[in-house]
Amino acid sequence: MKIFYGTLLCVLITSMSFAQKEVKKDTTNKKTTKLNEVVVTGNIKTDPILTVLSNKYTENIVQPKNVADLFNNINGFSSIKRGNYAIDPSFRASQYEQLNIQYDGGTKAMHACPNRMDPITTHIIPEEISKIEIIKGPYTVRYGATFGGVINMVTQKPNYEDYGLHGKISGGYESNGNSFVNMAQLQYIKEKYDIVANAGYRDFGNYKDGNDIEIPSSFRSTDYGVKIGYNVSESQRLQAHWRQSFGRDVLHAALPMDTEYDNSSIISLDYKLDNINKTIKSINAKVYYSYVDHLMVNKKRPSFNMVEATSNVDATTTGGKIELHWQPVKNLNIFSGIDMLNIARDGKRERLVKVMNGNPLSEPMLFTDKVWQDSYINDLGVFTEAKYSISSNTILTAGIRYDNVISDIKDPEADFEDMYDLKNRTEHNISTTISIKKIVSDNFTLEAAYGRGVRSANMIERFINHFSVGQDPYEYVGNPNLKAEVNNQFEIGFKGHQPLRNGFNAFKYETSFYYSFFENYIVAIVDETIDRKFMPMAQPQHAKVFNNLNEAYKTGFEIKTELDFLNDYFVKSEFAYVYAKNKDLNESLPLTPPFTTRLSTGIKKENYWANLQYNLVSKQTNVSKSFGETTTNGYQTLDARLGIRLIKNFTLGIAVLNIFDEDYNNHLNFSFRNQANFGRVPITEPGRNFSAFLQYKF
Repeated sequence: MKIFYGTLLCVLITSMSFAQKEVKKDTTNKKTTKLNEVVVTGNIKTDPILTVLSNKYTENIVQPKNVADLFNNINGFSSIKRGNYAIDPSFRASQYEQLNIQYDGGTKAMHACPNRMDPITTHIIPEEISKIEIIKGPYTVRYGATFGGVINMVTQKPNYEDYGLHGKISGGYESNGNSFVNMAQLQYIKEKYDIVANAGYRDFGNYKDGNDIEIPSSFRSTDYGVKIGYNVSESQRLQAHWRQSFGRDVLHAALPMDTEYDNSSIISLDYKLDNINKTIKSINAKVYYSYVDHLMVNKKRPSFNMVEATSNVDATTTGGKIELHWQPVKNLNIFSGIDMLNIARDGKRERLVKVMNGNPLSEPMLFTDKVWQDSYINDLGVFTEAKYSISSNTILTAGIRYDNVISDIKDPEADFEDMYDLKNRTEHNISTTISIKKIVSDNFTLEAAYGRGVRSANMIERFINHFSVGQDPYEYVGNPNLKAEVNNQFEIGFKGHQPLRNGFNAFKYETSFYYSFFENYIVAIVDETIDRKFMPMAQPQHAKVFNNLNEAYKTGFEIKTELDFLNDYFVKSEFAYVYAKNKDLNESLPLTPPFTTRLSTGIKKENYWANLQYNLVSKQTNVSKSFGETTTNGYQTLDARLGIRLIKNFTLGIAVLNIFDEDYNNHLNFSFRNQANFGRVPITEPGRNFSAFLQYKF
């Protein structure tokens, strides 16, 4: 590793002093074929409806721990936290596979750990992300089976307007945890080809909460990636992207074990043929492969004295897509295609039992448990989505999708095999959507949509066998006969801006109101006919089994307003609320965030920017007791950020987060588990934290 970083440093120093830079070419009139890595292109005739864009990282040079941190300030998003590393985004009380999370228009990497120590957000570094695109619900059928919305994380692309060698180097520090981050990126661009390469290293220590209590949350990660593009012609482009991520010594405060290592590899290949003829506009193709190798251990936990546990699991994800964009008549754009997603997991846990029923064993006993039972889920989808221009400012969209989902378990445990009639299973899912976008004027846009999103049960819900994968201490048992979840979502949204006078530049606003009713919503319910399998004398005595609900719904809204004044100043407010109901159990659906308000003010100048953000999170009393949730108190925090372009090509970002050193926990935080000196209470967030980030571009 030292040799690798030494070589990288030499390359960067050489690049920074490189005198033979190519003369920059004027390529503004040159046509470049752009791959379908993005879902929002700024074209009313092809863009999805009800979308949100976020590129605050590239604008503001902030200091994120990992990709999940980039969602913190997007209205409607929350974070499900198990430590500083295993963080999942939640949007409108949808999470995990309910959200269709991908990179660059379709690439996926599924987690190997049943406790989600390694979600998709851990396999890429935040400095690589140029923007995040969100489709707020099941309002498109083009990007895979979608239940609660699409999240597309777009990685950095070459700047085709500037040929030659360019790059950036960045480093950051956080006081709370004595943490360091560094990253380097190089890109070389020619008319025919381009190369982007990056490498990063992160070393985070245990942070302290607002009561100065140290939370076990340290981790180290090393990442690198290479993206190579070749312009076959003015209308054809081929691109390959290879990246690897290596997590080491990851402490998970709210999970029963820690990560010894987490190694992931992702490769994708994209191709696009543009401007084929008058009717067929383009053909876009993608294939990808990812592999995650994950090792969990409990050697730093209190349970190690009784049971020495190691669990080595892996996940393989393969997929692809072919899409045809055609235009049979002038006002009609149609996108038709086929895609696939194949997920396979396996792995075992070895337990060396030293103490049984409270009595030390003279000779420890070794047991082997099948974690994933060598299971797979294959999804083959066929879709068509049409966008019809009723007029120059009104677009009607309609789409339909069919998914053929095949699942099987090839190496079941004997007790799991006794519970179910296990066999290869095939499901047939139909998703639909219809929406309309109306640009009423230059200052006002109205959008309305209905979507029927369908999600087949994930591998945990189907095949997990007596493992603690929830927020509570129960063992969970899968159900391979679960019906697919259905989300019938209705939404109306509008946005606009009003020019002002007398020092006030403009008033901007944006809002969405939605309602969803669910069919076959999947939850885990205590089954008193099934006793716990491991440590049978412990409590709770019974296990939970995944089942389908008959009646459940959610409703909510997001509102954002912004007042711009004196050319460079702004005041902004954001509000997000969601209410969810499980009618079968007369309680909330799990992981429903409380009402959240963000108030911010700041200045944006060419050479510096600054903002102050006040976060108000309400008390959450609408909880899911069956999920192990308890009422969470509200809290208020204040953050300050400052960015300065010191000299040409140098940018400095400084932040003070949680200025008042508030001691708090988010409602979606999991509870401490198997930790010395910590009870089973939700993990607390970092206290006051000073952060600095320096970036140099050349």
